[in-house]
Amino acid sequence: MASASLFQAFRRFVSRNVKIRWMNERIWTDRIRTSNRTASLLVAVTPLSFLIYERITHFASVRALESAEEVLEQADYLYSCGETQKLHQLLLKHKDSDEAEFLWRLARASRDLALLSSISAEEKKRLIYEAFEYARRALEKNESSFAAHKWFAICLSDVGDHEGIKVKIGNSYIIRHHLERAIELNPKDATSIHILGYWCFAFAELPWYQRKVAAVIFASPPTATYEEALAFFLKAEEVDPNFYSMNLLMLGKTYMMLKDVQGAALWLTKARDYPAVTEEDKQVHKEALELLKKLNG
Repeated sequence: MASASLFQAFRRFVSRNVKIRWMNERIWTDRIRTSNRTASLLVAVTPLSFLIYERITHFASVRALESAEEVLEQADYLYSCGETQKLHQLLLKHKDSDEAEFLWRLARASRDLALLSSISAEEKKRLIYEAFEYARRALEKNESSFAAHKWFAICLSDVGDHEGIKVKIGNSYIIRHHLERAIELNPKDATSIHILGYWCFAFAELPWYQRKVAAVIFASPPTATYEEALAFFLKAEEVDPNFYSMNLLMLGKTYMMLKDVQGAALWLTKARDYPAVTEEDKQVHKEALELLKKLNG
């Protein structure tokens, strides 16, 4: 990069410059930390050398910033390729970061790792709670991050799966609030819209006994309809067509619940034919095949 080349040029210039010693000048040593090592440089205290020192520290900070950006770019590339384990290992190195951009990505990576079929039940639970903690910290660091709100909502829902129906239903209002906030901050994020559709679908199909429990515990338990779910799934597809295999599957399933066979067949076929990159894509492909057989049977 240009800044890296300039930084190296300044460093070489100082190395040559410090060899010139003036009798009446004081020489002092300072440690300048770069992004990958610590360099000790002797700098002559003159206006020129002080200016050079300032420029070096400036380029060191720029280089550190670029390194962070490069890690995020690499992380997003690994995510797009479905390299879940490599992505998790990369981001774990930044688990103590104060940057929300690292933390919500680590929450996502931990959750994705938990979804792999090779992961044991015990490890899955550990990763789910780990993901929630990273998402909580991301939101704490930046409440204006739509992604932090989104992944907090997702991870909170996952935690509810391990804590019983009372906790899960109780968390549902919080989950919806954070999803709506994510959409408010970024109306073009199709994933947040999809998850809100999934929220509606889940409460539309809530079994009667769970509805009874919810009615006893909560004065006004959350409710939703398949029509509401469908509107969100279609909106997500409008914002970003063909962005997610699960959205295609949920469109097919929602049309099935609404007794629209033609609509169900259309979207289930799209879900079946979606490129299976991730573990979730493979599961979607399998379920879409099964539902199409049932639909045609």
